[in-house]
Amino acid sequence: MTIVDSGFRIAYRTAYQLMRIYWRVARPTTKGALIAIWHNGELLLVRNSYVSYYCVPGGYLKPGETPVMAAVREVAEEVSIQARPGALRVGREETHTWEGKSDEVTIFDLEVEERPAFRIDRREVIAAGFYSPRQALAFDLFPPLRRHIEARLTKDPG
Repeated sequence: MTIVDSGFRIAYRTAYQLMRIYWRVARPTTKGALIAIWHNGELLLVRNSYVSYYCVPGGYLKPGETPVMAAVREVAEEVSIQARPGALRVGREETHTWEGKSDEVTIFDLEVEERPAFRIDRREVIAAGFYSPRQALAFDLFPPLRRHIEARLTKDPG
């Protein structure tokens, strides 16, 4: 990790803490989209520098974006994987209270035949890897992702 990378991580953490203060005061509704990339029953998890939990690639919708557009953009930005919008399937949609805001989340599933090569910037995303659902559930996970993985295991306990 370079000093520039460290500077970016500090900036991300600071910005995220300021956003959390804003959310607690303003109580907005946010909309996010995530892509759960599955290969041979394993899931690509990422760890961002500014939070303690694991998630899948994704983020907030920009004005005018649909959840599919945001998910495709975010997976390209975070792990350099190009996802085809038509290959995404809605795996979970939910609204929950999170960090003082109403958070509308769509998790898309993307089943891939070949394990995709991914690249992280070590600034926003500091770790990534494929894990079985049971391995993933041992981590601190973003709550909607945990519920999504648990639901998939219930359908296919294999």
